Amino acid sequence: MKPCTLLLFLSFISTLSFVVSDTVPSNEVWALRSFKEAVYEDPYQVLSNWDTVESDPCNWFGVLCTMVRDHVIKLNISGSSLKGFLAPELGQITYLQALILHGNNFIGTIPRELGVLESLKVLDLGMNQLTGPIPPEIGNLTQAVKINLQSNGLTGRLPPELGNLRYLQELRLDRNRLQGPIPAGGSSNFASNMHGMYASKENVTGFCRSSQLKVADFSFNFLVGRIPKCLEYLPRLSFQGNCLQGQELKQRSSIQCAGASPASAKSQPVVNPNHQPAEYVSKHHRASKPVWLLALEIVTGTMVGSLFLVAVLAAFQRCNKKSSIIIPWKKSGSQKDHTAVYIDPEFLKDVRRYSRQELEVACEDFSNIIGSSPDSVVYKGTMKGGPEIAVISLCIKEEHWTGYLELYFQREVADLARLNHENIGKLLGYCREDTPFTRMLVFDYASNGTLHDHLHCYEEGCQFSWTRRMKIAIGIARGLKYLHTEVEPPFTISELNSSAVYLTEEFSPKLVDFESWKTILERSEKNSGSIGSQGAICVLPNSLEARHLDTKGNIFAFGVLLLEIISGRPPYCKDKGYLVDWVRNFPKFVDV
Repeated sequence: MKPCTLLLFLSFISTLSFVVSDTVPSNEVWALRSFKEAVYEDPYQVLSNWDTVESDPCNWFGVLCTMVRDHVIKLNISGSSLKGFLAPELGQITYLQALILHGNNFIGTIPRELGVLESLKVLDLGMNQLTGPIPPEIGNLTQAVKINLQSNGLTGRLPPELGNLRYLQELRLDRNRLQGPIPAGGSSNFASNMHGMYASKENVTGFCRSSQLKVADFSFNFLVGRIPKCLEYLPRLSFQGNCLQGQELKQRSSIQCAGASPASAKSQPVVNPNHQPAEYVSKHHRASKPVWLLALEIVTGTMVGSLFLVAVLAAFQRCNKKSSIIIPWKKSGSQKDHTAVYIDPEFLKDVRRYSRQELEVACEDFSNIIGSSPDSVVYKGTMKGGPEIAVISLCIKEEHWTGYLELYFQREVADLARLNHENIGKLLGYCREDTPFTRMLVFDYASNGTLHDHLHCYEEGCQFSWTRRMKIAIGIARGLKYLHTEVEPPFTISELNSSAVYLTEEFSPKLVDFESWKTILERSEKNSGSIGSQGAICVLPNSLEARHLDTKGNIFAFGVLLLEIISGRPPYCKDKGYLVDWVRNFPKFVDV
């Protein structure tokens, strides 16, 4: 009986500790929610049980809490193909001991806020698409035992602050684009060269201070200089594929290393002890100037400053006067989004960027409105010497625009730009300006209106032949087949209905995702998916993470659209209800 009694006692104690324990602090829950918000694609739905309403995250996938469930100590979501960026709010998970996001597709920079995680022992961000420099704040992770940043696109120099990690045993930085020398001690290898392994660890800040380092991989970067003596115990394979000195090392070619020379040699001036300091020479020179020359300089400087001030004031008044005329959605508030979001400037390098002034002229001062919704306004325009265009402008105030939304907007532009099919509306470019605040998409315009206009035209001469209807239905099917099976990852139309099908002069259909704004705005407003009055909306609640996977929603909407093409009835009528319900009640033929 004693073992049984002991087991019951331990079970009671465990249950009691769970009951009396505090819940996870709100700042840690908020940090995890921010992490999920920064993920815009989750193909395996690993974050599907991250219920933002549920306050206790200890049951969420990849989250490990303490025994008493009062703090999050581990976040492990590796090999899940998550796409997004690392939310700086992760630095609020104060007691986090392990952050493992290996094998995903995170973009942007490593947040410097991670440097405040004093309890972090494992940082594994390897096999992602991170860019930018390694933050020096990583050197504040004094408890770190393992850091893995391999196989990213990190640039810049190795921060000497990494030498502060005295307990670090494993460091993997291979397969990046890091440059400069490997910091041994101080700002150069001088201490290592002079004192070798006997350099005082009180005076060095580089890797020679990391006495526990057992595994390190610097290979396949653009590092220059020599291997520090304190790291010569590492295998030579740990340094291959760089621009280091040493004949026994397999390094990059001289052409690849041409731009990898240390910038410090160029930027640091050489001091000649036989010459006076520049500051002394400058002071001495000024003292010898005649009085009339000093007076002339003062007068000239005053006149130039006055002219500059007048020019600035005139330009400011002109901008204010001009912005009061332009219509769509300039920012008037003073609130700013303080969240630092890194967006790769090369992200949209292959997509044409239009200026607001170009589109304003093409769309006749934004007066030629051909469609509108609570989320956007659609203008028709004609480029000078070019095609007719349809311009979708987002209805949102700048004070409501966040760094997250900017990333989602640019991702949406990149997604639309990769589509190329005769039955898909062609994205020509985008417009992104801050003064006045503007976010627009520019499509090739199909000049014969929408399928909805032709199906529900009750005037004379609006007959729609069966041959033409069949041609349009087949074109829509081909467009959906391209989006669902020939594009990787698959793409779906946010709101597929007869108003999303534009027709050319030859009545060739083109699917245009004019409602793509909803997928962006719903991420911010946390609305849930719904059914509109004109068809099925393929918008998933709370996020974009399954946007590319909702092909079934498109197929259902295509079925409704086929019924509309065949019957000529709208998807919903006040008098007769929904088209789908009407078909269900229609008499059916029975097979003999």
